[in-house]
Amino acid sequence: MTNSPSFPVIAKYIASCGVASRRAALELVRAGRTAVNGVPVKDPSFRVGNGDEVTVDGRIVTPEPVKYHVMLNKPRGYTCTSADPHAARRAVDLIDLPVRLVSAGRLDKDSEGLIIFSNDGEYVNRLGHPSFDVRKTYHVRLDRELSAGELATLRNGIEEGGEFLHPEAVERIGERFYAFTLNEGRNREIRRMAAFLGAGVKRLVRVSVGRLRLGSLPPGKWRLLTSEEVAASTAPAGTPLPET
Repeated sequence: MTNSPSFPVIAKYIASCGVASRRAALELVRAGRTAVNGVPVKDPSFRVGNGDEVTVDGRIVTPEPVKYHVMLNKPRGYTCTSADPHAARRAVDLIDLPVRLVSAGRLDKDSEGLIIFSNDGEYVNRLGHPSFDVRKTYHVRLDRELSAGELATLRNGIEEGGEFLHPEAVERIGERFYAFTLNEGRNREIRRMAAFLGAGVKRLVRVSVGRLRLGSLPPGKWRLLTSEEVAASTAPAGTPLPET
């Protein structure tokens, strides 16, 4: 085995194979599910050299020769997980490509809108890790209006379920209709914030990731992103959204 600093660490290598995001690849390594040349490796900083054989759960993995970046308009009722064998309807199954894809972040089963799938682990990691400050915007229909005081409460952040939930922005854009902007989307974060105030979510649609907008893509449909759109999707906060 090789441990030269000129080669990628094992978690990054696994992500480049399209097996999982960089964060999930770290967990695979720590859980003892990876090996190099038949020797188990649990150290995420271990470096993979040229010619090394890397396996995950006993299966040889190699870097994907072609990187796919896919925008899907996820319909309500579909799950984003690729691993749940009991999921009745998986969002990834709506995409007809001959490669294994993972989602960049999640939309819960009852949520809709822009979700990106890719076999490019580094790209998925950049979209999902809060340190890159790639913000996501959601249009949310509630079952009642929020007062100015309630909006101020959300903007200041709330403690719920042992977590501090703090949106980057919340703006009223219509009757019982709000735009939430998040950096790090925690599990069902917007629904939890609404419930904290005693409000219910009637509909939740993600409309943008970075500078990339959902646009007119119909529900259940997907398309490949251009190189310009890939760059737009990873644009940090402060970059204006393009007009559609």
